[in-house]
Amino acid sequence: MEAVTHLVNDTVEFYKWSLTIADKRVENWPMMSSPFPTLALSCLYLLFLWAGPRYMKDRQPYTLRKTLIVYNFSMVVLNFYITKELLIGTTAARYSYLCQPVNYSNDVNEVRIASALWWYYISKGVEFLDTIFFILRKKFNQVSFLHVYHHCTMFILWWIGIKWVPGGQAFLGATINSCVHVLMYGYYGLAALGPHMQKYLWWKKYLTIIQMIQFHVTIGHAAHSLYTDCPFPNWMQWSLIGYTISFIILFANFYYHAYRRKPPSHKGGKPVANGNSVLINGHSKVEDNRKRQKKERPKRE
Repeated sequence: MEAVTHLVNDTVEFYKWSLTIADKRVENWPMMSSPFPTLALSCLYLLFLWAGPRYMKDRQPYTLRKTLIVYNFSMVVLNFYITKELLIGTTAARYSYLCQPVNYSNDVNEVRIASALWWYYISKGVEFLDTIFFILRKKFNQVSFLHVYHHCTMFILWWIGIKWVPGGQAFLGATINSCVHVLMYGYYGLAALGPHMQKYLWWKKYLTIIQMIQFHVTIGHAAHSLYTDCPFPNWMQWSLIGYTISFIILFANFYYHAYRRKPPSHKGGKPVANGNSVLINGHSKVEDNRKRQKKERPKRE
C-alpha cells in the first residue's frame, strides 16, 4: 500500500511540474485547464460501448439516414476548415516541413495555428459519434478493436499535444490527417445518400491506402527530426513513432482481411455508410451471410 501511495504522490508531483512547462496560451481555452473533462468523456465513451449494445439488444436498429448525412458532411466542413487554417497559418509563419520548433509567442499566425490544432483535438471528441451511430444502428461487428483504439486514444493524446506542443511540427500530422478525413467523411456522406451513389464509390480501397501512406510519412518525418536533432520535444517524436507503428500494424491487418481475402462482391450490394461495408477493420460478414442464405431465401434490394 505504501508503494502505491508513493506512486500516486510521484505522479501528482510530476503532473504539477509538467504544468510549469505547458503552453500558457491554451490554459484557459475550453477543455484545456484540466485533463479531467477529456478523461471523463473518454470514460463515458467506453461506458457506452458496454451499455449501448445491451440497451439495443431487444430494440429495432435506428436508420439515422438524415442524421448521418448531416453529420458526415459537417465533419467534411470541420476538417476542411482545420486544413485551411493550418495551411494558411503555417505558410504565413514560414514554417519548415522538415524541422519546426514550437513558437509559444502570441504572434497572430502562431495563435491561429494553435487554435486550428485545438479544433483538431475537438474533432477527435466529436468522432466518438461514429461509434455511437454504429451501436444505435446495431452494427456491432463494426466496433472493432482498431475502431475503438483509434477513437479513444486520439482524443486523449491530442489533449496532451495541445497542452504542451500546440504548434511547430505538430501541424504536419494534423494537416495530413484532416485532409484524409475530408475524403473519408465525404465518402461516408455520399454513401449515406443512398444506393444510387454506389457507382461513384469505387474508391473506398484507396482511402485505406492513403491512410497507410500518411502513417509512413509521419514516422519518416519524426525519425528525420530525431536524426537531425531538431529542437522539437524528443518525447513527442518517440511517442509519435511508437503510436504510429501500432496503427500501421492494425491497418495492415485490416487491409489484408478487407481486400486480399475478400471474395468477389455481388452486384447491387449496399454502399458504405460510415464503414457499413461487407468488411470493416478486419471483421467479415461473409460467413454470417452464407449461414443466413442456407436458412432463408435472399431478399431483393
